Amino acid sequence: MNSKFNKGQKITVRPVKAPTQDLRNSALESYAGQIGQVIDFYWISPRAGEVFYIYNVRMESDRKTVVLYEDEMDVYRG
Repeated sequence: MNSKFNKGQKITVRPVKAPTQDLRNSALESYAGQIGQVIDFYWISPRAGEVFYIYNVRMESDRKTVVLYEDEMDVYRG
């Protein structure tokens, strides 16, 4: 399975689908709809046949680096 996003690619952070008490989701809410650029990515395989990609993304708004999963990102269509 190949990564959906590549280094240097611009992305948009997806909005969190439902209000949650989860600290991770509440931290990402402030970035919903914002643009970032993939600066690096890694994969993990918790079980045989499963692969998950984790991305380091530099946000345009504040230049901070955040960690996102593929399902938290969309291709930027600017």
